[in-house]
Amino acid sequence: MNQIVHLDVFTHVRLITGFITSLSIARLLTGLARFVQHPKRETIYPVHLGWALFLLLYIIYFWWFEIMLARIDVITFEVYAYILFYIVLLFFISTLLFPDRMDEYKGFEDYFLSCQKWFYGLLASVFFFDVFDSILKGWDYFRSLSGAYPVQQAALFSLAVAAMFIRDRRFHLAFVGGALVFQILWIVRHYNVMA
Repeated sequence: MNQIVHLDVFTHVRLITGFITSLSIARLLTGLARFVQHPKRETIYPVHLGWALFLLLYIIYFWWFEIMLARIDVITFEVYAYILFYIVLLFFISTLLFPDRMDEYKGFEDYFLSCQKWFYGLLASVFFFDVFDSILKGWDYFRSLSGAYPVQQAALFSLAVAAMFIRDRRFHLAFVGGALVFQILWIVRHYNVMA
C-alpha cells in the first residue's frame, strides 16, 4: 500500500514539475526561434545566446535527473514545495532571458546588460538549489556524483555572483562558453543512462 501511495505522490510531483518544465522549454525555444524568424531585427548577442542554450540544456536534463526523486521514501509537502520553487526559479530565469517586450532596449545586448544582476543572481540561486535537490535524492546519490560535484557547484555559484558586478564582455563570454562545455561533459559522464 505504501509503495502505491508513494508512486502516486511521485507521479503527481513529476506531472506538475513536467508542466512547468515544459513552459520553460517552450519559452526558451520560442525566444531562440525569434533569431530565425527575424534575423535582421533580432541581433544576436553571443553571451545572451550562450546562456539561453545553457539554460535549455540545463532544464532538459533537470527533467531527466528528477527521476531520482523516486528514491525518496516519503515526499513531504516541504520536499514538494522545494522542488516546485526550484522549477519556478528555472521558469523565471527563462522568462528573464526572453522578455515579452523589448521596446525600450536597442537589442539583446542592451537588454542583457540591463538585467545582468538579476540574471546572474538567479543563476547563482539555481546552482545553490541544485546542491540541495541532489541531497534530497539521498546521500548515496549525492556521493555518486563524485567529489567534483560540490566543487563544480561552488565554482559556478561564485562565478555567477562575480558576474553580477563584472562588466568585461570577455569574462562573460568565457564564463558562458566554459559553463556550456562543462555541462555537456558532465551530462555525458553522469546522466547518459536513467537509473
